[in-house]
Amino acid sequence: MWYGQYLHTLDKKDRFILPAKFREKIKREESFYFYMTRGLEGCLFLYSKDVWKELEGKLQSLSFTNQKPRFFNRIFFSGASEIEVAPQGRVGLPQNLKQFADIKKEIVIIGVGNRIEVWDKDRWDQFYLKNKSNFEKMAEDLFQI
Repeated sequence: MWYGQYLHTLDKKDRFILPAKFREKIKREESFYFYMTRGLEGCLFLYSKDVWKELEGKLQSLSFTNQKPRFFNRIFFSGASEIEVAPQGRVGLPQNLKQFADIKKEIVIIGVGNRIEVWDKDRWDQFYLKNKSNFEKMAEDLFQI
């Protein structure tokens, strides 16, 4: 599982370095291949190979004759790239995904349980400011006992 929030910067070749805690986990598990694709709210999703295969199976099991899953799968999978994490923890950002997420230079990398999200810093700041005041209300709605 992935947790935390980290600020990083793209280099001149549109690469970034994963946070040290993430790199340690990747080395421990010897899992250097990930899948990056279009996320929701304008971020990018980064999945380990195992989680990706599980998600892929779920999405592919949806009926292709139903328009919503068919359209979603087209957009989701057409944006996907297999990513190899370099030994130093460096990750290359594909141009199409950089454009999708409107990433300029500074990024925020967050762990969201089974996935990593990559955000343009300004977009993340806007999302967080807009939604942080609703955090307690969301908790009440999600965890009604």
